[in-house]
Amino acid sequence: MTTVSTTHVVVIPSYDSGPLVYDTVRAARAAWQPVYVVVDGSGDGTGEGLRAMAAADPGLRVWLLPRNQGKGAAVLHGLLQARAAGFTHALTMDADGQHPAQCIEDFMRASAARPEAMILGRPLFDASAPRLRVRGRRVSNWWTDLETLGAGVADSLFGFRVYPIVELVAVMRRQRWMRRFDFDTEAVVRLAWRGVKPINRDAPVRYLSAAQGGVSHFRYGRDNALLTWMHARLVIGFVLRLPWLAWRRARRLPPFQP
Repeated sequence: MTTVSTTHVVVIPSYDSGPLVYDTVRAARAAWQPVYVVVDGSGDGTGEGLRAMAAADPGLRVWLLPRNQGKGAAVLHGLLQARAAGFTHALTMDADGQHPAQCIEDFMRASAARPEAMILGRPLFDASAPRLRVRGRRVSNWWTDLETLGAGVADSLFGFRVYPIVELVAVMRRQRWMRRFDFDTEAVVRLAWRGVKPINRDAPVRYLSAAQGGVSHFRYGRDNALLTWMHARLVIGFVLRLPWLAWRRARRLPPFQP
């Protein structure tokens, strides 16, 4: 049975995801209403197909961005639309079939119980996960743990999450980063700096092969360079905030903008 909400919305950014995006959206809609899809300048024709789906489904809304701006930019567009419609929280999930639609209701329920927190997916990998990517994310997780002073972020890269919309929009509007592949990691670090507590929940993840329709836009050289630059600026931000973060941690203060 589909859960209908007036506070929580699913936001799916999509860029050249191929036909898999239709399965992803159907699965999300089967679990939740409403679902927002932001097509980030795709050239594969899926934008038109999604618009046709939305025309027949009042629980689905679709926006087509005129050019590719990056995952973070697409998510921000969805967040702004959701905030304008009165929603307070958004669950983000990828369009490529990796993320578990069957976990949407569980994550949303956890968010409703702790609305001040961010509910973060902790990925459970199966045999389909590329070993290099699984090992590589440990490096990002180590840096994230340092940059947040051990706030408790179990995985910095897994994009299946529920965010407080007002907090995340405020973070993104204060600086010009977080618009591309750096979005997922930088979002949790900067929200942790604001005092938004991470709550981790297990979620299975699967990597689809090309034969299964899987599409990956991750480029090891380009995106690892982007992550390196991201962690460099986050470390600088962490050092500048360290006295405040340490004092807040010692005093167990509630969320506050330093």
